Amino acid sequence: MKPNNIQSIKNWATEDRPREKMLEKGREALSDAELIAILIGSGNNNETAVDLSRRILKDADDNLINLSQMSINELTSYNGIGIAKAVSVVAALELGRRRRFAEAAQQPKISNSKDAFEHFYMHMSDLEHEQFWIMLLNPANKVIKVTRISVGGVNGTTADPKRIFKIAIDNQATAIMLCHNHPSGKVEPSNADKALTRNIVNGGKLLEIKILDHIIVGINNYFSFADSGII
Repeated sequence: MKPNNIQSIKNWATEDRPREKMLEKGREALSDAELIAILIGSGNNNETAVDLSRRILKDADDNLINLSQMSINELTSYNGIGIAKAVSVVAALELGRRRRFAEAAQQPKISNSKDAFEHFYMHMSDLEHEQFWIMLLNPANKVIKVTRISVGGVNGTTADPKRIFKIAIDNQATAIMLCHNHPSGKVEPSNADKALTRNIVNGGKLLEIKILDHIIVGINNYFSFADSGII
C-alpha cells in the first residue's frame, strides 16, 4: 500500500498524467521523465512512475545518452523495474539511436556557399522583416539543424552569440553557418553585420566551433562572407 504522501498517477489531475498530457498537448510537452514513465507504466510502493523515472534519470546525470548505456541488469536494480519494463526502456532508446542514424544518412551536405544559400532560402524567402538564422553542421559538414535566432525590423536584426553557441553545444555541432536576410534585396553587408560576424567568429575560436560562413539573403541572390574573404 502506498504511503499517504505518495499519490497514484491515476489520482492526479487529468492534464498532469503523462499519457493524457501527451494526447492533449503533444509529445513535446512531456519531460524526459514523463516519457519514460509512459514506458514503465507504474512505479513502486514509495514512488510514482514519474518519480521513479526522475530518480533513474538523475543517476544517469539527466543525460539520455548515459541512460541508453545502462544495461537491463542495471535498470532492474531499481525497485519497480522488472525485466519487461527494462526491456521496454532499452528498446525505446535503441529505436531513438537508430532514428538518429537514419536522419544523419538523409542530412544534406553543405559544400559551398550556394548549398548554404539554397538551404537557408527555403526558410527565408519572402520575409518582410530581417531574421537571423543559423545552420549547425557535424564534422562531415552535414546539416544537424537549421533554426531561427531572432526576428528584427525592416532594416535590422540582432543575434546573441551566447544563444548561438549554447544551441551549437547542445546539438554537438562542430561548425556553424550564419545567415540573415535583407528584405530590401541589397545584399552588401553593413558595418554592424561585419562587427557581429567578427564577434561570433572570435567566440567560435575559443569554443573550437568553426564559423564557416555568413550568408546574407536578398531576393534570389546572396552575399557570402567566406567567398568575399571576410571570414
